[in-house]
Amino acid sequence: MSSSSSSSLPSTKLPVKPIPGDYGPHFFGPIRDRLAYFYNEGRDKFFANRIQKYQSTVFKTNMPPGPPIASCSHVICLLDAISFSVLFDASKVEKRDVLDGTFLPSLAYTGGHRVCAYLDPSEPKHTSLKSFFLSTLAARHHKFIPFFQIDLSELFNELEAQISTKKEAYFNTLSDTMSFNYVFRLFCNKNPSETKIGSQGPKLVDKWLLFQLAPLGSLGLSPKILGYFEDILLRTFSFPFFLVKSDYKKLYDVFYEFGSSVLDEAENEFGIERDEACHNLIFLAGFNAYGGMKVLFPGLIKWVALAGQTLHQRLANEIRAVIKAEGGVTLSALNKMVLAKSVVYEYLRIDPPVPFQYGKAKVDLVVESHDVAFEIKKGEMIFGYQPFATKDPKIFVNPEEFVADRFVREEGEKLLKYVYWSNEREAEDSTAENKACAGKNLVVLLCRVLLVELFLRYDTFQVEAGTFMFAPSVTFKSLTKASSST
Repeated sequence: MSSSSSSSLPSTKLPVKPIPGDYGPHFFGPIRDRLAYFYNEGRDKFFANRIQKYQSTVFKTNMPPGPPIASCSHVICLLDAISFSVLFDASKVEKRDVLDGTFLPSLAYTGGHRVCAYLDPSEPKHTSLKSFFLSTLAARHHKFIPFFQIDLSELFNELEAQISTKKEAYFNTLSDTMSFNYVFRLFCNKNPSETKIGSQGPKLVDKWLLFQLAPLGSLGLSPKILGYFEDILLRTFSFPFFLVKSDYKKLYDVFYEFGSSVLDEAENEFGIERDEACHNLIFLAGFNAYGGMKVLFPGLIKWVALAGQTLHQRLANEIRAVIKAEGGVTLSALNKMVLAKSVVYEYLRIDPPVPFQYGKAKVDLVVESHDVAFEIKKGEMIFGYQPFATKDPKIFVNPEEFVADRFVREEGEKLLKYVYWSNEREAEDSTAENKACAGKNLVVLLCRVLLVELFLRYDTFQVEAGTFMFAPSVTFKSLTKASSST
């Protein structure tokens, strides 16, 4: 420990060095970094260039949106697997109002409530809301697989029909419809087409999400002058809630009506007021679940498609053999699919659907990297970019490659503690006392079921992949029906 370090800080055997980097001049420094992040360098190069410049995976920088929307954009950036893990330590890092980083969208988007995602585990209401979520999911575990199979069947039928007539099919739109239908039926036990929102659910939620998250996104416009115009449009003022007020009211009304049994439980078992419970349910279903699935499923399809026909054959062989032996798609069968399980974890490692984590230091603390330690002061914002932490070359061999069987066997399973996609280590459970995704296990399950149903039905497939806003963009070009079946 350096002689200048506070005696109240934890001890470390590593040399303590000043955190490199700078925030630049007030107002102009954040804008400089923001333009580099979105337009001049791009997201991954922005981080990679600074690692190279400072020869450090921990450094100071600014994160969007910056002024005038966010009064302070200063963060300490953690880009390796060791330092990143401090973001999971609730005794050291506060998660109050940091879901979207350095700014908080208007609470009008959530009915005036600070929903569970904005709460720190130390806040009493977090415990009751998170417990409510976990209980709601546990009570519906028997519906997870059969409901998803129904929705997947409809998706695959539509994929085939579009490829037959148009020679291609845009997966994202079909996946969004499937995801919203699944989430709504899971929580409300009703097909949304039988309610007053009809087939408009995805569009209503998309608009609500977009207006909250617009300052954090970009269309990737070119030439740069268009990007700079976009920057002014998206990051000068936050979008006002009244632009989506009527859309949100439609969502609130259908969740309030058809989610009555869930809301009854919130009131009677957890003491949560019904209105607050409904806004939290919409956020859980719309932002956390559906919003996550918008990225999750296209990303999985993209990486499996790019891995090629050899992997497809291996997956098909494993999946069909296990299903034949087990007599159906059950939890027991899914747990025996070693390769399919590894493929899902590898996808979550190489391209985590939620790439950002934020937190404020609760106390003065020391953060260790692989070979250096850094002091962080109480109140400083800490930022972690997961795709760099989960591709740490000191943890993973060939970290930039999609290695389908990376997590098989005992040695592979030991690496799961460095898979961080869920706001927690993969090896840890979601509890009322931490910020791990309440649907953590459900996400992994649904990804496995998607692979199973895909390769029960098809031998191989081809896609064209790109990126749009926050998500991978996937267009199916071909589907080869299974040559053998169970």
